[in-house]
Amino acid sequence: MQSLRAFSRLIHTDILSKMNAVNLPPLTPKMADLLDSIKRANRPPFYALSVPDARAAYVAASEILELPRAALARVLDFQIPTGDGHPMPARLYAPSADVLPVLLYLHGGGFTIGNLETHDSLCRQLALRSGAAVVALDYRLAPEHRFPTAVIDSWAAVQWLASNATSLGLDASRLAVGGDSAGGTLAAVCAILARDAGLKLQGQLLITPGTTAHADTPSHTTFAQGYLLEKQGIAWFFDHYINQADRDDWRFAPLNADDLEGVAPTCVILAECDPLVDEGIAYADRLRTAGVSVQLELYKGVTHDFIKLGRVIPEALIAQAAAASFLRIVLSNQATS
Repeated sequence: MQSLRAFSRLIHTDILSKMNAVNLPPLTPKMADLLDSIKRANRPPFYALSVPDARAAYVAASEILELPRAALARVLDFQIPTGDGHPMPARLYAPSADVLPVLLYLHGGGFTIGNLETHDSLCRQLALRSGAAVVALDYRLAPEHRFPTAVIDSWAAVQWLASNATSLGLDASRLAVGGDSAGGTLAAVCAILARDAGLKLQGQLLITPGTTAHADTPSHTTFAQGYLLEKQGIAWFFDHYINQADRDDWRFAPLNADDLEGVAPTCVILAECDPLVDEGIAYADRLRTAGVSVQLELYKGVTHDFIKLGRVIPEALIAQAAAASFLRIVLSNQATS
């Protein structure tokens, strides 16, 4: 019976992928021009580089197409301890000196690349636009620290902020978690862990998150090549981060979680031309079915990582505004009354 279901699913996926190949959604003109420029630059993809070189390339390229780093009232580098005593670099962004609510932000990069610098511009924009403080976390990366280290580090940071936000002049009772791509996965997992631990989060911001175990939804076929995040890149990230035998663990694939009832209100921001779009929609549907308040924002004609391309992609600015609006609502005083 299981083999029959697997065969039926394979046939269904093949049919959908062929239909999608005929009716591919069009890229916006600016997104198409950007992808063409990237192709003509002929830079090696991350998956063709060593991990150190990929990390350096990501840092070098990360803010070329982002908005300039916005000036804020407070920007502070500090450290958050993990359970095993490892100090994790973190950075506070606060648009005022007031006692503010706070978003813990977990950066993307396939659990393998990315750091505080690669997401500095985006975190500043979220703080500036929402009026909330943002704490960005430099969790430990694979392959030096494989699954579930990133989960452990992210959850440790949530717990630390819940207990210690006041030491930073922040309001621990108004705490949310968010992230993009792999960071969106980690944020979704932290929201479930918080629910299970009785720690009340006011919201979760999931930007183009990964939620499935095996990269096998139709959109992974439809957008496998030529849409910024490619099939080989996803495999490269996953192989560095997690063993095949562990990939059905819900802490890697939160769509596999048994129960999502009672997790924090959610904003899911997705790109239409992204291998991860199907699993993002599926996760939003699971949350709604579980009675969770969900704001789903789907941006047509753009790719994965579009929210970090604010200099050239107008949808990035619209998505940043939508994320900030969500944060203002869930982190308002009314949200905790």
